[in-house]
This record gives sequence, structure tokens and C-alpha cells, in this order.
Amino acid sequence: MAGQFCVFLTRALDDPDRATVAFVIANASLGSEKDTVVFLSTEGVRLSQKGYADGVHEDGFLPLKDLMDNFTGAGGTIYVCSPCFNKRGLDAENLVDGAQIVGGAVLVEYLSNGAASVSF
Repeated sequence: MAGQFCVFLTRALDDPDRATVAFVIANASLGSEKDTVVFLSTEGVRLSQKGYADGVHEDGFLPLKDLMDNFTGAGGTIYVCSPCFNKRGLDAENLVDGAQIVGGAVLVEYLSNGAASVSF
């Protein structure tokens, strides 16, 4: 693939518009043949849980669950901030497909290889 791209997402149902747009951009990155990661932190880690995004559908966009499924189905990876995940007491056995709980070192390594990034 031609380069790397990281989408930082700190929001979930507290701002479904930002969460949706983040996955729109992530899918566009994959479509541009970028090795793409979505990094979920703070409230965004809630999106790592199966069923959490169900029913979220912002006008003008595909439903959030479909965007997430399209992203992982096309080879995108979802990194989930370990401390943020643990702070919220979420279930590691209930992760959406393509999600991995990681520490900061994994993200730093990905970014240190020259990945471009955007934040939502």
C-alpha cells in the first residue's frame, strides 16, 4: 500500500456526527490504498463494543455500524486505547471485528513510520 494513515477518534454516542465522519474518512483512506488505522481513545473506546454503534445513523451518511463493518471488512484496523478501555470497564470479550486493545507504544510505532493523521 502507498503509505499509512491514522484517524484518531475520541467521540462515540456523545457526538455521533464526529464518530460517523471519522469512519467515512477512514474508509476513504482505505479506498486510496493507505494502510489505515482508527485509534479509539477516551469516549471513542465505547465503539469497540459489539452493538454499541447499532442504530446510529446521521443524515447523509451510511449507518455508523455499516461504516465500521465496511472499514474492517476492507482490511482496516481499529486500535483501542488500553487505559481508556480499562477505565470504562468495558468487555474485552465483546470487541467488534478488527479491534485490538493496544498500549501507547503500538500507536507510537505506527505513527513513527510516517503515518499522516487526523483527529475527531
